[in-house]
Parts: sequence; structure tokens; C-alpha cells
Amino acid sequence: MTIEALTPFRWLQPPYGDRGNRLGEIYCVTLLHGLDPAEVLRRFGARTSTEMSFAELGLAVSDFTVATDGGGYVGVVATGDGCAAVEPCGWSGTDSPMLARLSAGTDVVSVLRHDYACDYFHYAADGIMITAFDPTSPEHRSGADTDRLAGLMREFGLPLEEGSDEDWDQRYDDLSRHGLARMFAMAARLTGVTFTADLLDGPLLVGAIADLPPSQEPQPGKSLGVLLEQLKAVSGPESDHGAA
Repeated sequence: MTIEALTPFRWLQPPYGDRGNRLGEIYCVTLLHGLDPAEVLRRFGARTSTEMSFAELGLAVSDFTVATDGGGYVGVVATGDGCAAVEPCGWSGTDSPMLARLSAGTDVVSVLRHDYACDYFHYAADGIMITAFDPTSPEHRSGADTDRLAGLMREFGLPLEEGSDEDWDQRYDDLSRHGLARMFAMAARLTGVTFTADLLDGPLLVGAIADLPPSQEPQPGKSLGVLLEQLKAVSGPESDHGAA
């Protein structure tokens, strides 16, 4: 594999401060094989759903985050052999009990981007966490079978052995600059779902994530339809507020 092979995924890690950074500094994308959006939302615990643009999802998450310090909503879109579930400012897809539920009977990869902590890759299959790792230190892995993806990781330039002190800087620079692209390229291979920028251009099926502590749950009685109408009333037409 060459660095050029990662080009389709460069948009996920633009240079710091780039105004084209659509997903922001914190996000979680979960790719699921063989499921439709309604089933994915059911596994996230959503009781209701509505269609939203990615910009409207971003506004809903922003309002929820101000009140609760958590993302609260997930938007799902069908593509390839399954679905992509997007959590702006969220990370529920990395939670072990949630991943067990999401991956029941199928393969799931969850990729976390967190500018202030660390990025992370989780691969689960049939309810079991198989392998998880930080792309800047792939030699340290956790899960039920940490060597299951060894060949794939080497193919995508993720070394499994400790590096020497002499080459640490060069190694870290390579892994941090290309880590997200490598994780999403691996995810596409494992799930048959390629996460492309144009998936954010169409409508997403959005639901509230249920597995949150009671203090962080969305306001009782406020359906997503009502929330969407309130967002439109405050923000005006979608073209006015752009991408989240």
C-alpha cells in the first residue's frame, strides 16, 4: 500500500484551522455491514427518528452539547454494503456495551477523532470487541483477538512492533499524519462501507442515542420533529447556516 492509496480519506483530517473541516475536532463514525438506517438507529436505542441535513444535525448536537456536555444524536446514511453512522461531538459508538449491540450478527468498525485526546479504532464482530488501538501506537492493542487484523494493519502501514528510539520522531509523524486515513481505509475493507464526503450532502436519518445517563437524556416529550422545526425557526433556511 502506498500513501497515495489513502487519498480518498484525506478530507477526514484536513490541516488545523481548515474551514473545510466539516466534521469538526471531535467526532465518531461507525460503519456497519449489512444493516439499514432504521435498524442502526434501533441499535443505538433511538425511539423516534426524522430526516435532517448534516447541518441540521450539527445544530441539534450543538444545542444538546451546551446543555449536557455530550453529543446526544446520531445521523445514519445507507451506502455500499451497509451504513455509516455519524456522531458530531460524540463517541457512543466506541462504548463497549454499545458496540456489542451494534455488531450483533455483523461486522462494525468505529473510528473516533478527538483532537484534544487521541484518535481510536475499534473493530467488533458478532457482539465481541475484536481489536482496538490508537493509530499512533498500533503495537499496543486490546480486545479478544488482538492479532486478528495483523496482516491488514501491516498492509495499511501500521507497524505491530515497537520502534527504536532513533526513529521515533519519524514514525510518530507518519502515524499521526496518516492515522485517520489508514483507519477509514481499513474500515472500508472490513465492512464494505466507504465513508466519503458526499455522504454528508444528502439527508441523514437522525435519532437520539438512548444509552445516556438520565441527566443527559434529551428533554422528555420533545420529539425530533419538534426539535427540527425549532432549529429551522431559529436558524432560517439551511443555506444560511451551512455545514456544521
